[in-house]
Amino acid sequence: MERALWRVRDMQSCVQQIRVLLSAKTLDDLFAEPITRAAFERFLEILSEPSRHIPPEWKSACGADIPWRRVADLGNHIRHAYNYLDVELLWSIYEDELDALEAAIERMLQHAIEQE
Repeated sequence: MERALWRVRDMQSCVQQIRVLLSAKTLDDLFAEPITRAAFERFLEILSEPSRHIPPEWKSACGADIPWRRVADLGNHIRHAYNYLDVELLWSIYEDELDALEAAIERMLQHAIEQE
């Protein structure tokens, strides 16, 4: 359980870093700033890895609305299709899906604290 908690915290850290990185940015900025885009892609890639190791019961109890397989697959897609990534799709993850993922992560952290 301790390792799972570390992994959830790693995911939380990535979400926080993405928020800081993109707080004053637009989609146009991602097209114009390759370093910002690369950092965003890297945080998403890192975020996806620990999602593979979260206990299934945590996922169902705290994030049943999250497409966990897609979260895990995102890292592979970024690693292998890096030259062909759809920046607009990545931006939509930031705008449309990050809030729900962050809420699930927070629920998992609370769930872990309650189980201790």
